[in-house]
Amino acid sequence: MRALIFAAGHGKRMGALSRHCPKPLLQVAGKSLIEWQIERLKAAGIEELVINLARHGERIRNRLGDGASFGVRIAYSEEGEAPLETGGGMLKALPLLGDAPFLALNADVWCEADLRAFRTRPLRGLAHLMLVPNPPHHPTGDFALSMDGLLRATGLPRHTFAGIGLYRPEILEGWPQLFPEPPRSARGDPIFPLGPLLRRAAEAGLLTGELFEGFWLDVGTPKRLAALRERLETSAGWVQQPPPSGL
Repeated sequence: MRALIFAAGHGKRMGALSRHCPKPLLQVAGKSLIEWQIERLKAAGIEELVINLARHGERIRNRLGDGASFGVRIAYSEEGEAPLETGGGMLKALPLLGDAPFLALNADVWCEADLRAFRTRPLRGLAHLMLVPNPPHHPTGDFALSMDGLLRATGLPRHTFAGIGLYRPEILEGWPQLFPEPPRSARGDPIFPLGPLLRRAAEAGLLTGELFEGFWLDVGTPKRLAALRERLETSAGWVQQPPPSGL
């Protein structure tokens, strides 16, 4: 299995912290956010990675290289100065991800869930999303989770998409129907979000999910970054578990 790490955002909510440093390279407990993600994927047995890059992307490339120092192989999807958002970024990266289902996750999400199950999980529809209880900054949530594991765009209770999901490439089929005249990058690539495609899949009964109730944090602001640093400095923090033998 391959994984896509979304690392192309400008990180505007970080203010001065990301003015000259890409948000994925901000440090937490002696490592950058994206290095923690790479190590988590490696521990889950996922060693073929694709990272999308935009503004300041060369700094991420220079820091990570080809991934050999982490025991993984990294390919880069170059988006230019302007990021293509999650849908456009995934579309741009598809040639590097191949035809099989792949894991995609945000570089700035800290989540203590075990990712190993994604490698063997049967994918019933077009995507399987990890949800979390609604955080204070997103109280209305994104999807309702039914007893049979299907996600609905309407209904209660609603939970928040954690920024971690397993996808079939077909999730992007028919994207021009939802975005007939999308904005384009300087390179001509379409810019569009993934959310409407996920909601369309949910309406068709092709989106499943699960609720993770452990520690999760969208490290999107200086305050949340400071909170994560404090958590790791004052407790054992996240302990990376090695994959079971034989995987």
